Amino acid sequence: MKKTTLGFKKLKQQNERCVMVTAYDAPGARAAEAAGVDLILVGDSLGMTVLGYDTTTHVTTSDMIHHTRAVKRGAGNTFIVTDMPFLTAQGSDDRTLDAALRLMQEGGADAVKIEGAGTVFSKIRMLTEGGIPVCAHLGLTPQTVGVDGGYRVRGRTQAEKDKLMKEALEAEQAGAFMLVLECVTEKTAEEAARQLDIPVIGIGAGRCTDGQVLVYHDIIGQFNGKQAKFVKQYADAGQMIETALCSYAKEVRSGAFPETSHTFEPMENPESLYGGSK
Repeated sequence: MKKTTLGFKKLKQQNERCVMVTAYDAPGARAAEAAGVDLILVGDSLGMTVLGYDTTTHVTTSDMIHHTRAVKRGAGNTFIVTDMPFLTAQGSDDRTLDAALRLMQEGGADAVKIEGAGTVFSKIRMLTEGGIPVCAHLGLTPQTVGVDGGYRVRGRTQAEKDKLMKEALEAEQAGAFMLVLECVTEKTAEEAARQLDIPVIGIGAGRCTDGQVLVYHDIIGQFNGKQAKFVKQYADAGQMIETALCSYAKEVRSGAFPETSHTFEPMENPESLYGGSK
């Protein structure tokens, strides 16, 4: 049964860890749902993971709708959160409302996720009051990494820790049903999880949060570039895929594929197209 925002809060109250996976398409979402994850995040990290961009800033609302639809088709019984793309939660309220409404109505998202603090909290309040559940995102926020000092761990100094705690409480007060903390020291994340009533989901935030999120491609080992310290790889799908494709290419070039079993005869039963009996 699909969980709800209230259900996630109950998980925290019962000291049960929440499992979130970031996925971008129907096959990945289907696998995540079959594994019994609690919710799926359609992250704007799809810009780098599947669209080939260098950053998330190129990802549009239309991109997020497209991929949310795909995830929805693959995991119709799982709660789906979709990232609000770059700058859609800044500026005018109308722009924020329009983007969130499209992600819900056209994409089929159950909630949206918004990065950042400051004026973002008024947007969280506005959307929540309008009936759109919002997941907040603090710590390392990839959309604003260019002005936030780069890809580094947050909460190392007392000043940073105090600022993060203040922002976490503000996010909850604004109406967020969940908070993602990214690349934050374990002690800071532990304190946030202890002080907030809403679930705190960590990614590179240590062992003491109310749940964890990792990207599907990182979990199965299908990624390019360097692997972050906080990632644990549970399979090596990338190597398996490369090996399979190399074998395919070799057999095509040698004439070993296709074999007789892969060909059709004029009088075959139509069902044989899918491997049925002739």
